[in-house]
Amino acid sequence: MPDSNNLITYWNRTPDVLFDSLGSTQDGLTTDQAADRLQALGPNALSERKRSTALALFLNQFKSPLILILLFATAVSAATQDYVDSLIVLAIVVGSAVLTFIQEYNAGVALEKLRARVHAKSFVLRDGSRQEIPAEGVVPGDIVLLSAGSLIPADGVLLEATDFYVNQAILTGETYPVEKQPGVVPAYADLAKQTNCVFMGTNVRSGSAKALIIQTGTRTSFGQIAKRLTVRQPETDFERGVRRFGNLLSRMMLVLVVAVFAINVFLNKPVLDALIFSIALAVGITPELLPAIISVTLAKGSKEMAAQGVIVRRLNAIENFGSMDVLCTDKTGTLTEGIVQLDGALDVQGEASQDVLRCAYLNATLQTGLDNPLDEAIAALPAPDTRGAVKIDEIPYDFIRKRLSVVVAEGEQITMITKGALENILEVCTHIRDHDQPLDRQQAASIRERSSGWSGQGFRVLGVAMREFPQQQVFTRKDETGMTFTGFLLFFDPPKPEVKQTILDLAASGIELKIITGDNKQVALHTAETIGLTISGVLTGSELNKLGDEALWQQVETVNMFVEVDPNQKERIILALRKNGRVVGYMGDGINDAPSLHAADVGISVDQAVDVAKEAADFVLLGKGLDVLERGIRLGRSTFANTLKYVYVTTSANFGNMFSMAGASLFLPFLPLLPMQILLTNFLTDFPAITIASDLVDPEMIERPRRWDIRNIRNFMITFGSVSSVFDYLTFGLLLLVLHATTDEFRTGWFIESVMTELLVMLVIRTQRPFFRSRIGRMLLISTAAVALVTIALPYLPINALLGMTPLSLDLVLGLFGITLLYLVGTEATKRIFYRRNIRPKLLRR
Repeated sequence: MPDSNNLITYWNRTPDVLFDSLGSTQDGLTTDQAADRLQALGPNALSERKRSTALALFLNQFKSPLILILLFATAVSAATQDYVDSLIVLAIVVGSAVLTFIQEYNAGVALEKLRARVHAKSFVLRDGSRQEIPAEGVVPGDIVLLSAGSLIPADGVLLEATDFYVNQAILTGETYPVEKQPGVVPAYADLAKQTNCVFMGTNVRSGSAKALIIQTGTRTSFGQIAKRLTVRQPETDFERGVRRFGNLLSRMMLVLVVAVFAINVFLNKPVLDALIFSIALAVGITPELLPAIISVTLAKGSKEMAAQGVIVRRLNAIENFGSMDVLCTDKTGTLTEGIVQLDGALDVQGEASQDVLRCAYLNATLQTGLDNPLDEAIAALPAPDTRGAVKIDEIPYDFIRKRLSVVVAEGEQITMITKGALENILEVCTHIRDHDQPLDRQQAASIRERSSGWSGQGFRVLGVAMREFPQQQVFTRKDETGMTFTGFLLFFDPPKPEVKQTILDLAASGIELKIITGDNKQVALHTAETIGLTISGVLTGSELNKLGDEALWQQVETVNMFVEVDPNQKERIILALRKNGRVVGYMGDGINDAPSLHAADVGISVDQAVDVAKEAADFVLLGKGLDVLERGIRLGRSTFANTLKYVYVTTSANFGNMFSMAGASLFLPFLPLLPMQILLTNFLTDFPAITIASDLVDPEMIERPRRWDIRNIRNFMITFGSVSSVFDYLTFGLLLLVLHATTDEFRTGWFIESVMTELLVMLVIRTQRPFFRSRIGRMLLISTAAVALVTIALPYLPINALLGMTPLSLDLVLGLFGITLLYLVGTEATKRIFYRRNIRPKLLRR
């Protein structure tokens, strides 16, 4: 096992000392060594990521202050020898907790299984060979191989590095990538000055390196910070709405509890009964299943989305997915096949050239930095004769230079071969390979004209340049000067055949598509023309730099194609759209997309993306295409719609019932319902509420993006809660003034009416359509029917006396049945008026 004495200031130790301390070698660990260390030290993960144990999750159900007060009051009731009532209340409370626990636990298990399908991987040396393993399996003593786009899995010391730049803003706040090199730094150097080290949570911006891992998991610098700080994702609109609505209910609940308790005590009703009754009222008005419903609904939605090829990495982002009204994406792999083909290697005159092809092949096959489809397309061709060519050095690609250089030796001749974006190649060239003529303005204009013509035909054009060098040991990007322009490489990425229909489907769903690409303007325009995308405006990266923030806020609304942009400009576009109140999705798969994925409301990546892009994304598509995305959006909207159903149904029904109960307690000489009956009402109606997650959703509910509307929900609660109260008071009048019901008959009758009306209102207001024209989910229908039968049967079961109930006469049952039917009709009529006044005007204003 590692010797910790030499690892305290490991940045001040030589590799030989560290190898000895860690029991490792230049070939890395053996498989057996790694397995032993993983067993002893645990996985390379932060403890905060571990899922709660079943016991902790169960105990979490009792953290509500209301539940704790209710349990305390139950204990007091038992102390006064009222054992039966206290046991019944306790059984109902525990039963509700068990019901919620089962749903949340199952949802958590399902989510963990889905998340396991998308995880970061690392390349390490094990048994002397390169192996790919999950990042959580990295242990001290491993040698990891890093390249552009890699997430650094743990803390370590560099053994080798080539133009190696790391983004470590997450630890140091540094805006720009930091160059890292092997070596030894002073023992007193702080983290920002430990330039020979790499750290967990940071990512490789460019270059390649080999690092010896020293610390993993919570022992890393990032892990130590995570112990002290709880990093929370930004609050989504939905979470903010839930919080605000919870605050509203809390204020109402506090006023209700205090007022009802004080009035009942003033009316000389038993203090303990008044206390438990008041608390039960508070529990009754609270949508206590809301957290569980959200978890279950989102987990079920994520499961369905996974079946459609969309893995959800952050559950709460599903709401934003459903609310998204603008999607920004690159064209490669989304609008196009993403399978790049080399269509031609041409000389300066535009003629096919084996020399240009050979240079491109050497550059593509000898580079070891960032894997990319362009090099893969070159390497896939029949290999030209490269015998005698030996790689000496390379200068990896980065997103500032936009070029890649490889230095090769052939006998005594040393040549640097560079390829990259045409303008970035031309800026380092002084000659052209046409009798080695100087590159003047006229010749540069001719080269650009040829490139523009090919770009207009849909080809992506790269430039190739060369330069011969005398013998030297090290090459850097400063040597990319005085080069000779050699020729062109033409790549073609055909549009997907189905993308035209997908774009129409997105538009029909209320989602505007905007293309943000680093590609040439002509190439992007050709692709848009081919797929039938209507261009409303084009903005280049250079034009964007000239715009101030306010001007850009206006431009992003009218422009739908941004071309020749860099990663920072992509992020600026997304932030401008968000500033305008848009819910923005961004789809990307490269290291340069990570800032945009973070900035967007909805970050979307693909399974083939670099680790840093997948880590930044909220959703990962298992298939790279807009058709998968469009299905995911609809599922996200369905999930959001079912979540809001519970909010609408429960808050309106609970508000009406509890308001009626509070009012009735003021003029009745007895409590309108016993505390256990209030809790039993809640418990019974929880069963069908849980199954809302599997309910069917009307097509019109997912046609357009929807957002949390706290004002609309409040109006909904008051409107339908008031309707519920009207029929509650009709029930009171029937029971007391017409049928002259006894206390037990009153409580039994209103208990049945409360449960039945809440069940019916769930079926009515779960849809904007007439309820009989909206298909109901099978589980919701079955659970509703089952609870209705149990409710009707309770007064006739042997336990009715324990529950404070009594069998009802036929005329009383028929009277309750009539009021329930009237309530159903009244709610349906109110629903039509409400949606006509509140929904249609909003649609017209849009």
